[in-house]
Amino acid sequence: MEFSGKFLNLLLGFRREKDPGDEERLEDLYKKALSIAWPAALEGLLMTLMNSFDTMMVGKLGSAAITSVGLCAQPRMIMLLLAQSLCVGTTAVVARRKGEDDQDAALSCLKQSLALITGLGILMTVLGYFLASPLLQLAGAGEDTLPDGILYFRAISMAFIPNCWALCICAAMRGIGKTKVTMVVNMTANVVNVLMNYCLIGGHLGFPAWGVRGAGIATAIGTCTSCIIALYMVLKKGGYLSLVPFTGFSFDKKTMKSLVSVGSGSIAESVFMRVGFLLNGKLIAGISTAAYATTQIVQQVSSLTFCLGDGVSSACTSLVGQSLGARQPKKAMTYVKVGERISIFMSVFIMLFAFFGRFWLPTLFSEEKEVIQSAAVCFLVLLAGIYPQNMRVMIAGCLRGAGDVKYVALVSLISVAIMRPLLTWFFSYPMNSWLPGLMFGYIGAWISFDVDAVLRWVLLQIRCNKGEWVNIKL
Repeated sequence: MEFSGKFLNLLLGFRREKDPGDEERLEDLYKKALSIAWPAALEGLLMTLMNSFDTMMVGKLGSAAITSVGLCAQPRMIMLLLAQSLCVGTTAVVARRKGEDDQDAALSCLKQSLALITGLGILMTVLGYFLASPLLQLAGAGEDTLPDGILYFRAISMAFIPNCWALCICAAMRGIGKTKVTMVVNMTANVVNVLMNYCLIGGHLGFPAWGVRGAGIATAIGTCTSCIIALYMVLKKGGYLSLVPFTGFSFDKKTMKSLVSVGSGSIAESVFMRVGFLLNGKLIAGISTAAYATTQIVQQVSSLTFCLGDGVSSACTSLVGQSLGARQPKKAMTYVKVGERISIFMSVFIMLFAFFGRFWLPTLFSEEKEVIQSAAVCFLVLLAGIYPQNMRVMIAGCLRGAGDVKYVALVSLISVAIMRPLLTWFFSYPMNSWLPGLMFGYIGAWISFDVDAVLRWVLLQIRCNKGEWVNIKL
């Protein structure tokens, strides 16, 4: 027992400087970070599994069906861009106000964010429904995937308003460290989504067999469920963020300035990422339907890297913001080191899972031999990017918690919007034609994923080590 304690201290311990009045032990900081990280990580893990079940169910309809649904992902994220950017600002500002021990200001921030995001939700619903076809064509949909894609995208567009409300409330809850609330909200919604998928895709329990359209309706029902639960959580009395219906509020300059400051940087980051991902997806879709279906399958597992890393990132965003609000910059920097060490263990877990599961995981999604064999090879390429991906997600969360989103956006511009699509094109087209036997048409996208993960990790680590982000005011 004594040996294990010393071993863990060797792995997890480090020398730290304390701020005046900070009496917490390093062990306490780990416990606090893990108490926030594990619900967020579990939420992300289970949501990824639920999304995988979704893909499995759609996959029974064939590669074209997988591609139709997959092509909707990037246009949907583009539609949600402004809303999610506002939510990043909400998390950072609420965390800072909690650290300042100003509950009224934190609640006011939530109210103002909800008012703004409602208008965005209305706009997104209208645009998503009427622009479904051009958006999907822009994403690379062809004649075999466009009709089903339009049905799916219009169905999910009808739930954009409740989607925005749930995102905003969950963002505020993450700011105060209540990741268990967001876990319950999103997991319940995903369970409902999977159950309705079962009913509406294949026509079970007396429901009609609507195929891809049924998958879209099931997603919309799950989204509305998450909104209902989120609203219930903030309408309960006695919580730190408890809303009283039909009470007035006003926009205040300090909150709006902070939301715009963080949100504008987050918008830029999201734009660069969505443009990069959209170009990437279009390049892959141009290779073949089988190549895109393979990428979608491997993407399900690579999402584990993001969702588990995002759990640690959520904890760092909240705790860094609260520490800076309490004027404890050294504690904020300590949380970065805590996050780094937790991320190491998560990376090892995901790498082992992907390596040993590379042969049987693809069989859960597809029965096509070409897709299964190529996905197994892609998993091997994916391994190289898992650790740097986890680290860059965690560091980005720390910088967002401090409000240093403009630098994160710049990194996304360089790596995601410019470099990654260029590398995907180079490996998937010229290299694939020069060396057709090496499967570059399938693995090219994952080589670019690995390079992107390493580059963003290095650039974000350099910024973090400088420490200037602790002086940003919100």
